[in-house]
Amino acid sequence: MRRKLEFTKAQGAGNDFILVDCLSHNPVEGQDLGKLAVRLCDRNFGIGADGLVLILPSAKADFRMRIMNPDGSEAEMCGNATRCVAKYLFDRSLAQKTINLETLAGIKIIQATGNRYAVRMGQPSLNADEIPVAGFPGRVIAQPLQVEGRQFEMTCVSMGNPHCVVFVDDLDEIPLEKLGPAVETHPAFPRKTNVEFAKVVGRDEVRVRVWERGVGVTLACGTGACATLVAGC
Repeated sequence: MRRKLEFTKAQGAGNDFILVDCLSHNPVEGQDLGKLAVRLCDRNFGIGADGLVLILPSAKADFRMRIMNPDGSEAEMCGNATRCVAKYLFDRSLAQKTINLETLAGIKIIQATGNRYAVRMGQPSLNADEIPVAGFPGRVIAQPLQVEGRQFEMTCVSMGNPHCVVFVDDLDEIPLEKLGPAVETHPAFPRKTNVEFAKVVGRDEVRVRVWERGVGVTLACGTGACATLVAGC
């Protein structure tokens, strides 16, 4: 049976999402959210997006966010999605200048200044057990990673979700569509991982190419940008 679904399409730095307002009633209640995300996020036969985002009531914060990836998995956190949710709520006068948003990675605080939305991302972790990374005790900084017959140095960071950051000399020679999924599903990452290949351009500039876990190549990643900064430091 066909159903009508009201949605809002939003993007943050080119990272795009389908927002579904579930505050007064839940139009997707009882549906398999993984299968729904696969269908709706398809760029050829669906709406097309990097994720399906549900805006829900919360018992512990102002609002709650759930984000389903295009492969049907659920993400703990997404920086750009939180900013899109904030804009949606502010534009409809459902919130004032600050929002406490519940996510699977904890409560995130988003503040609005004009048309800019800043997220307090929380404390990063480089501890292998917390990311998680298998086979590496302690912090995972500049550790060897063998993938597709090549060896890289990886630094792994949790921003509430897992990231593997690899600094390279030449970003353009990285076959992201090949290496991205190989790193994402590497045995070292029991819950898979987001992947950032990064090149330091200067003391205050880094170029990054992103392979998002459960999504693929994306134009931007908020938690990935933070993880890359942490890894660089």
